[in-house]
Amino acid sequence: MKDQIIAVAASCAVAVAASCALAVAASCAVAARAPAAPVESPIEAAGPVGPLRGTLLTPDGARGPVILIIPGSGPTDRDGNSPAGILAASYRLLAQGLAAHGVTSVRIDKRGMFGSTAAVADGNAVTIPDYVADVQAWTRVIRQRTKASCIWLLGHSEGGLVAMAAAKSPDVCGLLLVAAPGRPMGEILREQLKANAAAGPLLSQALPAIDALEAGKRVDTAGMNPALLRLFGPEVQGFLISAFSYDPRQLLAGYGKPVLILQGQRDLQVSEADAQALELADPAATLVLLPDANHVLKSVASDDKGANFATYRDSSLPLAAGVVPSISDFLTSHAKH
Repeated sequence: MKDQIIAVAASCAVAVAASCALAVAASCAVAARAPAAPVESPIEAAGPVGPLRGTLLTPDGARGPVILIIPGSGPTDRDGNSPAGILAASYRLLAQGLAAHGVTSVRIDKRGMFGSTAAVADGNAVTIPDYVADVQAWTRVIRQRTKASCIWLLGHSEGGLVAMAAAKSPDVCGLLLVAAPGRPMGEILREQLKANAAAGPLLSQALPAIDALEAGKRVDTAGMNPALLRLFGPEVQGFLISAFSYDPRQLLAGYGKPVLILQGQRDLQVSEADAQALELADPAATLVLLPDANHVLKSVASDDKGANFATYRDSSLPLAAGVVPSISDFLTSHAKH
């Protein structure tokens, strides 16, 4: 759009230099006017008890692709923030950036959380199939609202697992997997804990807990170090048993629809190995590696973990340079709406 505006302005200047009429000069001024801002509006889908709520962002006059942004793990809201200390606003920035490329988006609050609190009595009493049912409810509503023939699922982190589990719905155009797990989540959690020096004293309790949950068994937390209760508290064990039972590679194998795998190489939570595992599962997928992007899609120029995690708390930082163009270019090359 910027190049188009510059081209129009240049042609206008030539016309005026050639003694354009006032009417031509007026049309030049109109042509150079900035496009209208995208329109943000509330949107709802039916939850099990009450409504699921989200935000629809529509580019002015757009009839382009439509995506559903599925949030990552824990209490992550529709903007990509969390009371656990994440204030990066990654999903809001992503929606705004894609709107500038003509992409309509819906970003959502998970059932039982934030705007979707009334959807269920307990936001912790969920499973991956529950989240898949919500995605299906959302895709139906979004198609009705936007008149799109199908919806792209953009899953970030744990949301990528949900997207893959929901991928075979006929309402789905394809998948945009952003920092998504490529291995079972129990395996990734083990790796994260072992890589964290501060977690060393906790491994004797944490690793057996992961083993038990992978086997579908609940864990007795009596006597467990309080630092581990946020990970393995009784209220979230049902969800963990569900999540740990999925292998993303099996979900993606032989999928058949377009898939983008987008992975930052400064990501401290999901590694490049996960992206490569997904690519091996679906060789037809498009893999994009961004050298300086981290897990919240912000730019990090060094291996300094402190600097990396500092970006999680700063919504004023823009997204890493390649994030929006990579998604926009992929959608353009697989245009369906």
